[in-house]
Amino acid sequence: MCGIFGCTLKDGRAAELIHHALKRLEYRGYDSVGQATIADGRLFIKKDKGRIEEVHSNLNLDDMQGKVGIGHTRWATHGVPSHENAHPHTDCQDQVAIVHNGIIENFAQLRSELEQKGHTFKSRTDSEIVAHLIEDNLKAGQKFREAVRLALKRLKGSYAIAAVTPSSPDEVVCARRESPLIVSCREDASFCASDTTAILPLSKTAIALGEGEMAVLRPGCIDFMKVIDGEAFTKEPFEIAWSYESAQKGGYPHFMLKEIHEQPQAVRDALRTQQIYHDLMATNLLKAKKIFLVACGTSYHACLAASYAFTKLAKTLCQVVVASEFNDQYGELIDQDTAVVGVSQSGETSDTLSAIREAKKKGAVIMSVTNVMGSTMTTLSDVYIGQNSGPEIGVAATKTFTAQVAVLMKLAISLALRKRTITDIEAKNLVEQLENVPKFMEDTIKGTEKLVKSISLRYRSRPSFAFLGRGISVVTAMEGRLKLLELSYIPSLAYPAAESKHGFIAVVDRGYPVIFVVPNDENRRKVFGNIMEMKAREACIISLAETGDVEVEKLADDFVPMPTDVPELFSPITYIIPLQLLAYYISTMNGHDVDHPRNLAKSVTVE
Repeated sequence: MCGIFGCTLKDGRAAELIHHALKRLEYRGYDSVGQATIADGRLFIKKDKGRIEEVHSNLNLDDMQGKVGIGHTRWATHGVPSHENAHPHTDCQDQVAIVHNGIIENFAQLRSELEQKGHTFKSRTDSEIVAHLIEDNLKAGQKFREAVRLALKRLKGSYAIAAVTPSSPDEVVCARRESPLIVSCREDASFCASDTTAILPLSKTAIALGEGEMAVLRPGCIDFMKVIDGEAFTKEPFEIAWSYESAQKGGYPHFMLKEIHEQPQAVRDALRTQQIYHDLMATNLLKAKKIFLVACGTSYHACLAASYAFTKLAKTLCQVVVASEFNDQYGELIDQDTAVVGVSQSGETSDTLSAIREAKKKGAVIMSVTNVMGSTMTTLSDVYIGQNSGPEIGVAATKTFTAQVAVLMKLAISLALRKRTITDIEAKNLVEQLENVPKFMEDTIKGTEKLVKSISLRYRSRPSFAFLGRGISVVTAMEGRLKLLELSYIPSLAYPAAESKHGFIAVVDRGYPVIFVVPNDENRRKVFGNIMEMKAREACIISLAETGDVEVEKLADDFVPMPTDVPELFSPITYIIPLQLLAYYISTMNGHDVDHPRNLAKSVTVE
């Protein structure tokens, strides 16, 4: 989730304004920073990896001439953090500078095409291709705004982009698709930014660009047009009523709630990882005689969900192991015929790194899924895939879980196709179903949040909870239980529903809340008996099941209706959302700080 800021001024210097705006975007997370300004018919650029003040100390970001400029804080998705990969990026002649937030799906094809035409690339990023596409259009005689528009039409994926060129020295051209971007105008200046935090001290009004919309900023005025056809339109500004702190959270009271709502887009971005990386990882898995998925906490649960897909789709056995136990339990089995997949949001989880280091020493192929390019895990891996979910500020993982499950499901499909345990048509259908999941997630948030909030109010004082499911829904139950435990500090249990009569059932009595995860899959009817066992002991039954599932609804004290037709293997991505919301609302109602739960750290870097 990179941060973008751009400005064009009648008077004054843009550089210092950009520097301070990027500081206000620091909360979004980043690994490098850069600025570009225009003066005397030239582009001036300063950028490097590192924190803003570190880069400023070395380069003096304020000491740049010009009234027009763009700035960027980068969170790496393509290419490790480095000077070369930091934004802004330029074309071959250093006549176009761009900053970009998002993921360009077809960058590999576009880069190959541009290289064949003689373009030289300086970075490993997907973003740089935009500058070269604009360059080609300028050479063909297009005006700057049209050159940008035509370049954007060729992009597949998500983007928020701002671009400048000395040939149009008072303009910033910007646009968005899926990634957020706002613009703002006052009498002597115009601005664009990833969110209102960046412009709060500069303007009290803003305009949110819609999907496929672009804007041309000049001092004191903004022109709007559609990317698809260049059609002009007008938009009315809204007043910014948020404080600086609330603006950081997008108007949400906590980062966690914001990140729960960001999950549909996070999963879309996770699924945009280039197929070549999935194919390369699948090829290595195909060669291996032993496969281990190694992780901790929420990432461990994501691996458990993936293991069902590996079995059902690829007919492949993989052991899912808690990282801290891996060396003791399986260390003697590791050799050159072993593939180890480490999964970690930060790429710095100590127990997971310890496991893959030992496996690497013994000749295993090391692969990983992580959210942080350039992390230790990526340097240890033969192949890695970025989950591309952007920074997660709240300590309790939400979009990490859903993004990791999505990436691992796509990997399982790739492996199954290579093993020929599914056909090309089946693989295509599965990928299409997976790409539809974000829409189910959006429907779930809209359709359940208010209801879950009211359920939370009724159950907030209960001393314990239990989460039950069958099949892959056991994973959903386990992750739901972890969220409630982390945030509310309420002792909670999670079981395979059939195991509930072995031990757990002894603690069930009148009013005890038992949460059942009951998607419409092959295990649905089996769950009925488990629900009846709990009802016989006067437990309070909270059920998550498809809208219109009358049988489950009749058995429940509280029924949370879920979207219909969610594929079984992908159900954890959708069904976890009400459980995340339940943990969030119970915790906030009980006065806890959900963004900083006690005794927990975002990245566990000690064993």
